[in-house]
Amino acid sequence: MKKTFSFLVILFLVANLSAQEKNLFALKIKQSIKIDGVLDESVWQEAAVADSFIVNSPNFGALAAQATKVRILYSDQAIYVGAYLYDDPKLIRKQLTARDREQRQDIDYFSVFFDTYNDNQNGYQFLVTARNVQSDGRLVSNMVSQFGLPSDYSWDAVWESKVTIQKDGWVVEMKIPYSALRFSKKEVQDWGINFQRYTRRNNESVFWNQVDPNQNGFVNQFGSLAGVDHIIPPLRLSFLPYLAAGVRTTPYADGSKKTTWLRNGGMDVKYGVNESFTLDATLIPDFGQVISDNVVLNLTPYEVQFQENRPFFTEGLELFNKAGLFYSRRVGATPAGYSSVNSAVASNPNLEIISNPGITQLYNATKFSGRTKSKLGIGVFNAITAPMNAEVANKSTGQVNKIETEPLTNYNILVLDQALKGRSSITFTNTNVWRSGGARNANVSGLDLNLYDKANRYNVHWSGRYSSITGLDKYDGFKQVLSVAKISGNWQYSLLTNIESDRYDPNDLGYLQAPNEFSAIGKFGYYVFTPTKNFLSQNYTISVLPTYLYQPFKFSNFMINTSGFWFFRNFRDATIKLNVQPDWQRDYFEMRTEGKVMKREPYWYLSLNGSTDSRKPFFFRYAIGYADAPGFPKDNYYNFQIGPRYRFNEHFSLDFDLTRSVDNGQYGYAFRESNGTPVAGRRRNISVSSIVNGIYNFTSRMNLSMRVRHYWSQVQYSNFFYTDAEGNYIPRAFQNGQDQNFNAFNLDMFYTWDFMYGSKLIIGWKNALGNDFPINGLLYDKYTKNLSQVFQKPHGNEFNLRLIYYIDYLSLQKKQHG
Repeated sequence: MKKTFSFLVILFLVANLSAQEKNLFALKIKQSIKIDGVLDESVWQEAAVADSFIVNSPNFGALAAQATKVRILYSDQAIYVGAYLYDDPKLIRKQLTARDREQRQDIDYFSVFFDTYNDNQNGYQFLVTARNVQSDGRLVSNMVSQFGLPSDYSWDAVWESKVTIQKDGWVVEMKIPYSALRFSKKEVQDWGINFQRYTRRNNESVFWNQVDPNQNGFVNQFGSLAGVDHIIPPLRLSFLPYLAAGVRTTPYADGSKKTTWLRNGGMDVKYGVNESFTLDATLIPDFGQVISDNVVLNLTPYEVQFQENRPFFTEGLELFNKAGLFYSRRVGATPAGYSSVNSAVASNPNLEIISNPGITQLYNATKFSGRTKSKLGIGVFNAITAPMNAEVANKSTGQVNKIETEPLTNYNILVLDQALKGRSSITFTNTNVWRSGGARNANVSGLDLNLYDKANRYNVHWSGRYSSITGLDKYDGFKQVLSVAKISGNWQYSLLTNIESDRYDPNDLGYLQAPNEFSAIGKFGYYVFTPTKNFLSQNYTISVLPTYLYQPFKFSNFMINTSGFWFFRNFRDATIKLNVQPDWQRDYFEMRTEGKVMKREPYWYLSLNGSTDSRKPFFFRYAIGYADAPGFPKDNYYNFQIGPRYRFNEHFSLDFDLTRSVDNGQYGYAFRESNGTPVAGRRRNISVSSIVNGIYNFTSRMNLSMRVRHYWSQVQYSNFFYTDAEGNYIPRAFQNGQDQNFNAFNLDMFYTWDFMYGSKLIIGWKNALGNDFPINGLLYDKYTKNLSQVFQKPHGNEFNLRLIYYIDYLSLQKKQHG
């Protein structure tokens, strides 16, 4: 009885301790600290200790299985973090990874998080693995709490770290210069702080200040850091000059090849205007060493949205992306007139393209962002792209004509983001696109209000948008979203309404598939974050989504979506989803013509996906799905995906992803007759995508990565139809020549060496085959046959070398004054 009572008392004390916000005192020092992962300076022992870490996952609320002790020091130049992570050295997982790539790898790691404005919304993460591989990222207000992953892992700062393995654990020592952080200039700093330790062998994620998965948000669950005072933010000025050189070979249909020698140089500049605001600029940028896009055969009426891979447009954009009005791929995109030039030449054998650049040249781009003492975030973005011209020759006369495919363009964004009490905020965003020569211009403004109650259980969100297009065609439109939600606890629910007018258009600098919509989403979910007999966590959701055309107000679709997720005790997971469309859908956009509607039959779709234990050398992801339309037995659909990954050793891993989908009864737009009448078709569409990713890490700062992708999609039509204003099908005579057989192949290989903090040498090879050399789908109607033919076709190749050198103005001054 006494033991039971004592146990209950301990549990009560732990529960109360973990529920309170913890405080840590930082010790100011004047002596220099050697970053060697030893912590042998006496001042480390004088500093206050952060310990008693609490489990976030898999067994929330328990004390950490291994002890961790963290201390904080600071000087006039930097903040220092020393962590002793107790463990059996033989059990520490130490796989080598690339920077920012530690997730789901066989590695233990330690993180420190700072909320330098103490606004419970924004912050920084600095992470070090047991092999001293660094990761860093920016934290934003809409982060989930379960894993503490930053939403902007592309952000890279320059800081020092060292790790050593000791007889009773491993030690992390960090030096984070103030130039890597932004904070207000005041005598006494008031920062939020948290520490995380992740132990891979038992998938245990623990935090110093409790992070409750039942509570929405992450930064709002930090502890506090005291004692940091009288620090003077340093001059933040750094340069990243680069030199790039290479060669590109482009094959042509007549068997010839064009060789182009590539050379470029430019610079990125980061300047701290004051302690809180930074100006980032890129001058004459070169983005030749980015991963190739996942090109697909697009049968939809909507533009394909590609992932951003260009460094300048992935780093430090969390403020500009907050309202969802910025699609960075608009800047430096394919010129608007590129395809029309190709089409004109294809239809006239007397014309020949001399040049038709497929990428708009970016002159420069700048980002100005930061946050004031009153927690007002300010962001200004500007980019200027060059006018682009195609050269087309007349074969008969020899005359060469220049055709403008894109005018000189200026892109601007202004963001004002005021952090309110708790996690609440109000944000104003304006995007503006100006084009020379009286071409189309665009202006879009948005206002977002996000309100949270004191307990962080409920959220109300309202947003309004207004777009104005000027030029040859003038029009304006609006969008409004209102949502109310319970966001914490086991039972969670939300209701959202969305209105988009028929002329709302943010697409000059944003992305919207189609406007003219009135929709609502009602969602109800039950979430279990505490372990049970069979599961570490589980959740169940159901949502309903009615959709209407806004103008004129007409029914479009009604969906019911259900899902269940289970995370098993053996660290496997599974998700089952059932989506039901009980009524005929009326698609007002598929036919690409006003007044033409396409009806789609009711259907249901059932899917299962999951993965095995990622701690093991062999890891496997899978997904299968099946859809059927009652009354239309020949119109079924199925898909599957397999994704094995094998970790050969601590240096080398390889993963493969194969996805296949077969739609036996796909109805959609097929072609347009000579008089402009759109024609719909029933088709069989098979798509297969295979991707191989491999990486060999020589050291914590040097690796060789490879990515190979082949995509194949085949379309075979069986019937053609006209559609009327109600979406009814009117049979049409069959027309040959509409089938499609599409292949795309890319190989990207990069050797990357971070030879100094912030400095890199990158050697790249890119090999590509587009659909410029089509493969006959009648002769080669299987995936393997198409893959074989892909390697028979001539490929384009590009080899390049890029040297980036980091120059810090303060460090340069110190060296000069010796």
